[in-house]
Amino acid sequence: MKKIIIIGCPGAGKSTFARRLRDKTGLPLHYLDMLWHRPDKTNITRQEFDLQLSEIIKRDEWIIDGNYGRTLEMRLKECDTVFLMDMPLSVCLAGAEARIGIEREDMPWKEDKLDDEFRDWIIHFSRDEMPRVYELLKKYKDKNIVIFKSHEEVNRYDILRL
Repeated sequence: MKKIIIIGCPGAGKSTFARRLRDKTGLPLHYLDMLWHRPDKTNITRQEFDLQLSEIIKRDEWIIDGNYGRTLEMRLKECDTVFLMDMPLSVCLAGAEARIGIEREDMPWKEDKLDDEFRDWIIHFSRDEMPRVYELLKKYKDKNIVIFKSHEEVNRYDILRL
């Protein structure tokens, strides 16, 4: 494992797992939210984002944490390992709510609330995003793909394999 992507619904535990993976492997970790968002809560342009992401995936080793479905296939083409956090909705909502007010290394600001638009995106993620994710995973079935359905599975994998 030298080129890893971690994807899944917001609040599923992607960033927590990414940090544990970084700490175990020593691979550089890149958060897509840190690329996309500026500290003033604006975003860079899609062109800037794509350019920065292209520079990262050209490197020999990396962990990339985040969804950003528009660029998922670009990352799938270049990675060797995919971790998909396919957690229940209740887990994702609880995870997103639990990080409110907490300073995090994967976001350039401290979230002060779970706004309605973001909550709705989480609620509909399984319906709106996951079918495309699974379709792309079928296309890139030559990759090492690990799908987690619970935090217990994540913890068992972390303990046994890393």
